[in-house]
Amino acid sequence: MVKLATVRDCRMYGPWPERNRWEYINAGVYMFGAIVLLVGFLCELSESAAKPGLVVLLISLVIVSSVNVHDLFAHFAGIDYRLPLMRFDWQLGLVEFGVPIVQILGSVVFFVGILFIFIVVEKGHGHLKLQRHGLNMLIGGPALWLLGSIHNACQIYEKADGHLQILQQCVHVPFLLGSLLFLVAGIINKYEHIGLNLLGKKWVVMGIAGSILFFIGGLMNLMKVFKMQQMDGIRLEKLRCGAQERLSFEREGQVPLILEEQRRRKRQHQHEEPVPRLVPPHAPTPYKDVLVGHSQA
Repeated sequence: MVKLATVRDCRMYGPWPERNRWEYINAGVYMFGAIVLLVGFLCELSESAAKPGLVVLLISLVIVSSVNVHDLFAHFAGIDYRLPLMRFDWQLGLVEFGVPIVQILGSVVFFVGILFIFIVVEKGHGHLKLQRHGLNMLIGGPALWLLGSIHNACQIYEKADGHLQILQQCVHVPFLLGSLLFLVAGIINKYEHIGLNLLGKKWVVMGIAGSILFFIGGLMNLMKVFKMQQMDGIRLEKLRCGAQERLSFEREGQVPLILEEQRRRKRQHQHEEPVPRLVPPHAPTPYKDVLVGHSQA
């Protein structure tokens, strides 16, 4: 359920209006997915709503997985799908591409685990292997989320704005704690479940707490996105070890520093349209004034 949170300039892809719109949609959809996840766990508190609650949990996982897929392709588009750039900047592969992939895998594993448990609850007895695999996947999925959260925190900043870095940490910490809660809840639930009651109260309560942390992280991510949209890319983190220069050169074939300055000016001109100035026409000097001036001379 964790998503990628980064302040990289390479995520800034496409025209400005379209880019801003998709970034806000990305952050908003993740918050909606966290709310749906919370609703699913709240349904598990009631025995009559337990089965619909599992369906709601499955829907929330699909929503968040779509956000992770967008995160992945957003960075692919940000570097014009030039994967060899990862040889120069290790963080590009470890964080910007590694985190979405790990989170997608974790969501898929957790989805299959919930699906197995739903089948066992629906069918009843005679599905011991399915039950065992489902409980194991409730551990494996959060373990991948936790790994992705650790990768998310492995970001080194050199040029990013200080306020932006604080918001970034406010996104990382809830995601990390929420993933850890889900992992601990899955381990406890595996050894404390009774019979066909595969999802214990501790798992549900810790899932509610983890969902709240994911929602808090999503809210902070929305604030971070808003802050990033107010910048023109100057104070965002660049690619390192020559990757940014190589990307600029491959795009335009120009000197990277000059190209960067030209882009900043183009962005400013897109927001500020020049207002035409009306210059009053110069009135011609009357012939009488010309004669008077010569006579005085």
